[in-house]
Amino acid sequence: MIPQKTIEELISKHASLEKDLSSGDIDKKLYAEKSKEYSDLNDIIENAKKYLSFESDKFELNKILNEKNSDNELKKMAENELNDLKLEYEKNEKKLKLFLLPKDEADKKNAIIEIRAGTGGLEASLFASDLFKMYEKISHKKKWNVELISISRSEAGGLKEVIASIKGNNIYSTLKYESGVHRVQRVPDTETQGRVHTSAATVAVLPEAEEVDVKINESDLRIDVFRAGGPGGQSVNTTDSAVRITHIPTGLTVSQQDEKSQHKNKAKGMKILRARLYEFERSRIDKERSQDRKNKIGSGDRSERIRTYNFPQGRVTDHRINLTLHKLEEFLEGEAFDEMIESLTLQAQEESLNSLN
Repeated sequence: MIPQKTIEELISKHASLEKDLSSGDIDKKLYAEKSKEYSDLNDIIENAKKYLSFESDKFELNKILNEKNSDNELKKMAENELNDLKLEYEKNEKKLKLFLLPKDEADKKNAIIEIRAGTGGLEASLFASDLFKMYEKISHKKKWNVELISISRSEAGGLKEVIASIKGNNIYSTLKYESGVHRVQRVPDTETQGRVHTSAATVAVLPEAEEVDVKINESDLRIDVFRAGGPGGQSVNTTDSAVRITHIPTGLTVSQQDEKSQHKNKAKGMKILRARLYEFERSRIDKERSQDRKNKIGSGDRSERIRTYNFPQGRVTDHRINLTLHKLEEFLEGEAFDEMIESLTLQAQEESLNSLN
């Protein structure tokens, strides 16, 4: 049961914001901030009011049910109304609990996505390429902007590794459940016997961190420069433009060589490093908070196999929630992606609610 005081504070906050916003006497920056807060509260304010009035409404209906002189028809109506009231109370309580769950401050951030070919040789690199194309199509549909940071191609035309920045609205909240091992089962073009092969690619989705999110001391960095070339470099040049940045306290290392300018490579490398350090710290805090439990969803374990794409049967299965969609082609085109994400989000919310009980 949610404390009455908590609900009253939500209603009071909503009324206060409404008064401030309608006054016309508010700073522009504060107006945008308060408008967003008001809009968020608006979505649950009716639920809050009905939740608060439950006890008094129930009391009135019980009075009718316990009244000796009430006719049977009136009692039957009151009984039905009481059952509906209890169901509505449970729905309102769940919605309010979800609203009151601690917010992930990273949810509204842009994201950096890293895709790497895993086991399976050239076929794994082709699958990594397919995954990147899928995320590009999803981004296009959602009007997100994809900016390539680095890319390393394989001989077969696939991708050994690709790192990209995705910008738009609520990127991380949508893509954060994609981190993990993605497995593919299909017959490779090179397979003459028609045998199904299994290969894999890893996906890491990191919230893009600003300088204010992560404080990096120059003294904690070791920066090495070297000549770009070979796998990973889009072009081989004769200057020492490639950059390797090592964060000494954590041992995290980032190499960047796609640009011909050392300065640009360093800027891109620092963007990746900031994101990895931000995620490193978030993971450390999460582990401290949840020593006694581990949710299946969003656990952050990148070695965990999260999804299988089975081409012979045209299905995609998410192993964390045991959900199978028999629409693999649509999924890879970005058409059925939201259906999967909504199911993952709901399951993650259920786990969070259960952890409070």
